[in-house]
Amino acid sequence: MSPGPPTADPRWARPAFLALLLATGVLYLCNLHASGYANSFYSAAVQAGSQSWKAFFFGSLDAANAITVDKPPAALWPMALSVRLFGLNSWAILVPEVLMGVGTVAVVHASVRRRSGHGAALLAGAVLALTPVAALMFRFNNPDALLALLMAVACHLVVRALEDGRTRWLVWAGVAVGFAFLTKTLQAFLILPALAAVYAVCAPVRPRKRFAQLALATVALVVSGGWWVAVVELWPASSRPYIGGSQNNSFLELTFGYNGLGRLNGDETGSVGGGGGPGGGGRWGETGWDRMFNDDIGGQISWLLPAALILLVAGLVLSRKAGRTDVTRAAFLVWGGSLLTTAVVFSFMAGIFHQYYTVALAPYVAAVTGMGAAALWHRRRETWAALTLAATVTATAAWGYVLLHRTPDYLPWLRWLVLVGGLTAALGLVFAGRAGRRVVLAAAGLGVAASLAGPTAYTLSTVREGHSGSIVTAGPASTGRGGGPGGGGGPRNGTPPGADGNGPSQNGGFPGGGPGQDGFGAPPGADGTTPPGGAGTTTEAPGRGSRGGGAGMGGLLGGTDVDAEARELLEAGAAGHTWAAAAVGAQNAASYQLATGEPVMAIGGFNGTDPSPTLAQFQQYVKDGRIHYFVSGGGAGAGGGGTGRGGGSGTGAASRITAWVQSHFTHVTAGSVTFYDLTRPTSDS
Repeated sequence: MSPGPPTADPRWARPAFLALLLATGVLYLCNLHASGYANSFYSAAVQAGSQSWKAFFFGSLDAANAITVDKPPAALWPMALSVRLFGLNSWAILVPEVLMGVGTVAVVHASVRRRSGHGAALLAGAVLALTPVAALMFRFNNPDALLALLMAVACHLVVRALEDGRTRWLVWAGVAVGFAFLTKTLQAFLILPALAAVYAVCAPVRPRKRFAQLALATVALVVSGGWWVAVVELWPASSRPYIGGSQNNSFLELTFGYNGLGRLNGDETGSVGGGGGPGGGGRWGETGWDRMFNDDIGGQISWLLPAALILLVAGLVLSRKAGRTDVTRAAFLVWGGSLLTTAVVFSFMAGIFHQYYTVALAPYVAAVTGMGAAALWHRRRETWAALTLAATVTATAAWGYVLLHRTPDYLPWLRWLVLVGGLTAALGLVFAGRAGRRVVLAAAGLGVAASLAGPTAYTLSTVREGHSGSIVTAGPASTGRGGGPGGGGGPRNGTPPGADGNGPSQNGGFPGGGPGQDGFGAPPGADGTTPPGGAGTTTEAPGRGSRGGGAGMGGLLGGTDVDAEARELLEAGAAGHTWAAAAVGAQNAASYQLATGEPVMAIGGFNGTDPSPTLAQFQQYVKDGRIHYFVSGGGAGAGGGGTGRGGGSGTGAASRITAWVQSHFTHVTAGSVTFYDLTRPTSDS
């Protein structure tokens, strides 16, 4: 194995590194405004946090603190601070995500450079920056961007600790994982077994000290991730917002249920539908060992995944005779172990799973690819190393051809260029030990170009389009079916926000089924019929590459277009009320809140099925004059749902509130939407 990078940096190293970061930033900033408010669910929470420090702390969806988002708030904090400084707009929300992407590239580059040199680090950084799902999520406001950054930081710090055995690096790694927990709860812990095991075995200190250091890192993790949880659990429930996504107003329940074990076994109380068993299909796509390569997910993350797996094995073979504390082997185990554990969990989890989750794999794939390619390149004069390099390029080119063939109308010439270029490069690498330097360098360059051509094209396609809604995907439309409920692909909207800054329409439904299908859709009236305007609140505004049909399931996964009449109605009546309106489902409420700047209560949280508020609580709010309007139409809970999310008996809190409002208050139409004025009861009430 190579002993590591040279002590003196070559002249080109720093300019090349800065050029990599600059190019990544420019790429991710291009056309950023086209996504508008992106996921309006999180954008509304960002808006609320910029207006209220209490909402900032809890991650409330509205500034009046009715209910939180169904995640801890760490990912919202950078965006909310940005909006406080620069005002509410698409750039203020999304630029922090771009900076997280640039930061992740820098971290991966730094970690790979220390063990494998500058060339390997540049390759790793390029692989990460040009991964389609990375280009998607580092330009989007879901929590996954911050999670990927923190996971990369944790791996880097563990490798640093393995170099010299210093406790501080391991403690800081624990802090990074703790804040990752405050970003996306238990997903942050997927890599802990790999990190802990590698350090326990390979650290260059005595066993007693190793375990003491791991104990200190665990304490750091618990403190950094648990302080917020402790405050929330100890805070009187009556003076804080309801914990969205939970059924008992408990963050611990949310953590270990809906956002925890439920994601693994599919038993998610309050979910919109379960997944499939191993090898089986479900609302969230088929599970199994090949999930990361299938039609739903392959084009998002798997371009370099075969190469990473081959190179991981090669790196471990090369270091098989090294001592226990060999840092290069330990680095392969840290990054490769994180890749394998995360990929295995993603492949077999039966609960809610979206394609964009795979951005978590991107730093691991990039680091292993860079380190493995460098390790083989240093040994290229050995026949087996040259053949392994050639096999890696061949596998990558062949898999790139397969992925590009899944979108036959998208640059049809590119798949042949990738295949022919990759095979030509592989042939040149076979003779790397005997060919001249120029020939070998040309073959290597052609191999890198062929390997990155496909993901680069998908990344450029991703950057050219705007993305909005709850389920988004990278690249051009695929011939495969998406991983959302009903098998449809994730929505992608290329329609830019309006000039008035109200954001784009959210076309994020369950493609393949419009309102009313699968037990979802517009809420029934007291007589079981759809109220006026109830089915017209969610619009489908597909942009280039939008996948599937459907109208957003009544605002469950996507929001609504808010026209000028509706906005004026809510703004004119907001004074004197805590909430300008209430709407079933968080995406529905978020659209009105972003359009008006006024707090809008999300009845039932994200899916409209959280038991908050209860009918009695809502009636008291109305009696006290705290809510002005009720928005007709909404998410799953409006049409039923009981205690679970996904339709059913029609006895859920949102359904009861809807029926009570429709039978007791006067409705008014503004634009295409029906509102119920909660200050004007009907004559027979």
